[in-house]
Formats: sequence, structure tokens, C-alpha cells
Amino acid sequence: MKRSWLALGTVIEIQLIASEHDDRVEPAMSQAMMAMRAVENACSRFDGDSELSALVNAPAGKPVSVSPILFQSIQFACEVADWTDGRFDPTVGHRMEELGFKRHYLTGDTVSSPVHVSKDATYRDIELDPNNQTVCLHRPMKLDLGAVAKGLAVDLAVKELNNYGFPGFVVDAGGDVFASGMNELAEPWRIGIRHPVQHADTILSLCVKDAAVCTSGTYERRSPIDAGSHHILNARTKHSAGGILSLTAMGPYTMMADALSTAAFLYPWSEALEMLASAGLEGVIVTEDLQSHLTPGMGRYVR
Repeated sequence: MKRSWLALGTVIEIQLIASEHDDRVEPAMSQAMMAMRAVENACSRFDGDSELSALVNAPAGKPVSVSPILFQSIQFACEVADWTDGRFDPTVGHRMEELGFKRHYLTGDTVSSPVHVSKDATYRDIELDPNNQTVCLHRPMKLDLGAVAKGLAVDLAVKELNNYGFPGFVVDAGGDVFASGMNELAEPWRIGIRHPVQHADTILSLCVKDAAVCTSGTYERRSPIDAGSHHILNARTKHSAGGILSLTAMGPYTMMADALSTAAFLYPWSEALEMLASAGLEGVIVTEDLQSHLTPGMGRYVR
């Protein structure tokens, strides 16, 4: 049983191992959808009415109370930024807009924010107060949470679906995938990694059970302004990462795999593999010469 809809700037698809007459299907799908919509409503920089937009439009230096979803997203993004010494940084929103990544995926409307940013603002200018659940942006900035929010949305959908006892299901948010249990053949799910050049083909297939698989690639979103730029930016250089065509991270949580599939992209491929392994993740990296490089434990999942 499958359902698909548009959210979070991509196509969301959920597949359940259940018959069409199973009365768990509709409430399960509804709860999963609501969980993912809640993340979009909190974290979208393309929606002027989102909670994130309200935060960045608030006066600099003023603590703002935020929802658990937005707080968790910003907190984790800042942790990854710190781990990468600022290569990954959620404050690149203004640079993303400069490169043309500023149109709403449903309406086509251009993002228009009154904020005049401090272009040298970094994640270090974000103060988080977990006791009061407030966020204070000490300098004007535009945040982009795309590398964490979609993964969090998948994790929250998985949490909802786990309440219904299905023997297996897959949540796919445009390349951020969580595969639970077994497929209709009582086998692990087969997840294909898209070929970064021959887009209709897969370059590898993975057998996955109870794990997230997230892929970032230079082919996903190209700048409409600069043909040589894509959406994976090194915040220290303000330019798109090079050397890697696609990077897949596999682990127990989608938000972590999602964030690190982007963050590791900002390193040379050998360092990126070490980074994934040090975080307890497996990975596949396809470099510009179309060679595949795997973490030591990934081979057992490849089919």
C-alpha cells in the first residue's frame, strides 16, 4: 500500500506492508503525514509564515521561544557545524538565495525576506537555551535547515508508523529513506543509489532493514544563476563543494544520516569516509571519476 504527496520541497512516498482493506492504513498515513507537515511548518525558509521565518525576522539579540521541532533542528545543525569547524553551517541561507535557491516548490513564488543579513554571521552567533527552549540570533541572518529538517521529518513519521505494528514500511523523502522491517517477500528492503550521471540507472543497491539511507548529490539542485554551482555549500568558502558527485550515508536515524551526507560532502572523499565511520555510519561515495568508495562495513549491505 503506497501513498505519495508533495512536502518539504520534494515528493514524499510511504509504502506499507498491508492490504488495502487494513483499517490501520489510513490513520497511520494520516499521522505520518501530519508529523512531516509539522516539520515543514516549523523549518521551511520558503514559507513566510513558517516558524523559522518568524525567528529570522525577529530583532537580532532577542531570545525567541520556539517549538521543540525547530529547537531540535537548529541545535543539531549547530552541533554538526561545530564538528566540521564551520564547513557545514545553517547560516548559509543568504548565500543560497544569492545562488537562486529561493523559489517555493509548490507556488514558484520567490522568497522575499526583509532581513538584511550580516554576511559574516556564523553558527557561533546562535545562542540556544535548552531550559527555556529559546533561540537568540545575535546577528541578522538567514537560516537554511534543509540538511536536517527533512531527515527529522522522516524520523517523526517513522515514530508514528511504529505505533501501528506493520511488519515493514518505507518512508522516502526525496532520497532520504528509512526502511523498517521486511518487504512483501519477507526480505530486507532493496534501496538503490542513483547513478550521479546516468540518472535513470542505479550505481549500487543496498539491502536494508531498520536503517536510514540518505544520499546527497551535485545533480540534485543546480543554481539557476551559476551553472557551476549546486546546493551543497562549504560555508567557509561560500562556494559549492567539489570532488564528490554523490555521497550516501546509512545509519539508525535519518536526521543524522541526512546531515552527515551533506557535511561529509565538504571534505576530500577519503576524509569523508573516515568522518562517516567515526560517527558510526556506513557510506558510499561516488567521486568525479565515477569510482565508488565504501566505508569498511558497507560491503555487506551491497547487492
